[in-house]
Amino acid sequence: MDDELLSIGSFAREVGLTPSALRFYGDCDVLVPAHVDAATGYRFYSPDQVARAVLLRRLRAAGVPLPEVGAVLDGTAEQARAVLAAHAQQAQEVAEAAQAAIEAILDSLPGGARRTLARVGGAELASAVRQVSPSVGDGAARAEFPVLGCILVELDDQEVRLVATDRYRLAVRTLRARVEGPAARLVVDAAALGDVASWALPFDEVGIEVDERGARVRGGGRAQNLPTSDEGFPDYRLILDDLPSPRNRLITDRNALRAALLHSPGPAVLRTEDQQLAISGGTFQPAVHTGPPLRIAFDPAVLVPALEAGVGPDVLLEISAPDKPVVVRSADQGSFTTLVMPVHTEGTRTTP
Repeated sequence: MDDELLSIGSFAREVGLTPSALRFYGDCDVLVPAHVDAATGYRFYSPDQVARAVLLRRLRAAGVPLPEVGAVLDGTAEQARAVLAAHAQQAQEVAEAAQAAIEAILDSLPGGARRTLARVGGAELASAVRQVSPSVGDGAARAEFPVLGCILVELDDQEVRLVATDRYRLAVRTLRARVEGPAARLVVDAAALGDVASWALPFDEVGIEVDERGARVRGGGRAQNLPTSDEGFPDYRLILDDLPSPRNRLITDRNALRAALLHSPGPAVLRTEDQQLAISGGTFQPAVHTGPPLRIAFDPAVLVPALEAGVGPDVLLEISAPDKPVVVRSADQGSFTTLVMPVHTEGTRTTP
């Protein structure tokens, strides 16, 4: 192997991208490693790829959707200018609409024991709870299995992981943290954790503390108790480990897909056609698709909350089979993953 090749960590530092982002861009064929070790799977990059990676980072920082990034990276100068001009216009319109909405809202407002401690940002904790909460069980699922109304909180390996499932969805969000003490595992009522997360939001840093007296979140010199349950939470690792390799990867505009699904009267069929995504009802939108032709169906009530919990302009769907859980990832945030079960309709399949 060429001695000049850079490891994924070194290349990430060089170009200002995270290793998880580089893996994502490699999986999407936007920034393919120069070499992948067949034995270890380690990825290596050439110094010649630095300029492309830096431009890719700048485009993503500007919010350019991934299906349009390729036109800038690989198209002509005229194509790049057209894409960027259209994106700038759209960004301006979105910003103006947001500003108008905010101004309208403002106008309407009136004038010693052994313990484990994990330190995280208050805003990061609140965001993580918001992302996994749509996958918490409610209604009949919670009545039958009360633990599905809880969120699993794991503290170990300098990470805080939040996990939620309703048997049709599984959401996992990982936060980098400073963890002191032994690993800890909490099953916390989702509503109570949501209230504590909202309280923690203004603090630059909060501590999740676990000892023999219970669990709590500390911030600003105060503490909020976390009501925990002794019920066993489903072993989500077995589900993740049992996932087969994806045969299809589909990247498209997250908000556009959400809007199309909201107008679907029943199960929504997604079908790929010439690097476009066709959605039942006649909606088409640009997409990046790898793998054989795809036809798969979802219950919008299940998939839409998973899309709403994501971040960034794009969503990535990793599909192994039409009857297996589909991985829904925020394109630029590998630390948040949701699994969504598709539904069966006549003709839904992935072509062998």
